[in-house]
Amino acid sequence: MVDTRRRAVVAVLFGVFGAAVGIAGVGHAYLRRWRRAAAWFAFVVGAAMVLVYTFDDPATATPSTLPREVVVPVLALLVTSVLDAYVVARRSGSSEGPTCPHCGRPIDTEIDFCQWCTEPLPDEHGGNVEQGHDADATDGARLH
Repeated sequence: MVDTRRRAVVAVLFGVFGAAVGIAGVGHAYLRRWRRAAAWFAFVVGAAMVLVYTFDDPATATPSTLPREVVVPVLALLVTSVLDAYVVARRSGSSEGPTCPHCGRPIDTEIDFCQWCTEPLPDEHGGNVEQGHDADATDGARLH
């Protein structure tokens, strides 16, 4: 779960950086949720364009002269995009599947060891599987 929290925090930091320069969906892009990132970007840009056309003259509009009726909703959408990236990151980490009991990283269930830390994985009965025999009988002889 620590990796999920860290990933969520990094997604928020990327999202805040993107929001600071006016780009929505950066946190989603960090999470590799490309469609969601593109959707947030298009939604915020579209909303900003509609608001500028409604409340200001687009030909003379500059970021420093935009009325509050444009700035506040766009900022609210950017903050909502960052919060959505946080929720997506937290939710995606909870359903990753089995993890290694030694290092905590996701494992491939087709092999008998962790591909990250190379420790043997427990079999269905709770014993370690090591080269076709039960490793519980030899655990006392092995030094870690």
